[in-house]
Amino acid sequence: MTRSAGTTASPKTLDDAALLALARQRNEAAVRELIRRNNQRLFRAARAILRNDAEAEDVVQETYVKAFTRLATFEGRSAFSTWLTRIAINEALGRRRKKRPTLDIEAAELAQTGGAEIIPFPGAAVPPSPEASAMRGEMQKILEELVDSLPEPFRVVFVLREVEDLSTDEVASHLSIQLGTVKTRLFRARKLLREGLEARFSSGFAGVYPFDGLRCARMADRVVARLAG
Repeated sequence: MTRSAGTTASPKTLDDAALLALARQRNEAAVRELIRRNNQRLFRAARAILRNDAEAEDVVQETYVKAFTRLATFEGRSAFSTWLTRIAINEALGRRRKKRPTLDIEAAELAQTGGAEIIPFPGAAVPPSPEASAMRGEMQKILEELVDSLPEPFRVVFVLREVEDLSTDEVASHLSIQLGTVKTRLFRARKLLREGLEARFSSGFAGVYPFDGLRCARMADRVVARLAG
C-alpha cells in the first residue's frame, strides 16, 4: 500500500467519495480513515449478532479485507457505510449459522405478544465524580447484558436503531427487511427491556459495545497488513 496520496489534504478533511478514490489507489492513510469512520458501527452490528467481542472483531476485520479488495464492485448506489454494514452483517450471520440453526424469527416475534408502552431512553449525562463514573460503568454493563439477552432479530434492530442511531429506513435497508418489520421488532425489543430498566438509569445506550482508541488503531494495522500482503 502507498503512504502518500499525492495531496496535502488531511484524510480527516475529505469526504467518503474522495477517500474511496484514494483507497482505490491503495492509499494507506485513506484506508485507515475509512476504517476509523466505520469501526464503531460495524463492531456494534456484528456484536449484536454474535454476542462475543473477539468474534465481532474478526468479522469487522474480514469485512474490511473483503471491501477493500473488492472496491471495484462498489457502485455507489448506497453509502459506503451502508455497503460495509451489509457485508459485516452477512459475515456475522454466516458465522452464526455454522454454530446453530437459524433462529425462527417469526416464532420469536409471535412469542412476544401483548401491549406495552414504548419507553424513552434518557440522554447521556456523564457525572464528574469518581463514584458517579464507577456507577455509570456498572449501569453500562447491566445495559449491555440486557441488550445481549434480547432475541437476535430484536437485538440487531435495537442496536442499529437505538445504539447506532440509524433511522428506521436505514435499518430496513441495512437488514433488507420491511419498514414495518423494523418498527415491530423495535417495539418488541423495548418491551423486553422494559422490565430490566430502572428509573435510576441516566447514562443511556451511547456507550454500549465501545470500539475506539487503541482497538480501533490495531484494527487498522491488521487490515493494512493483510492488504499489503
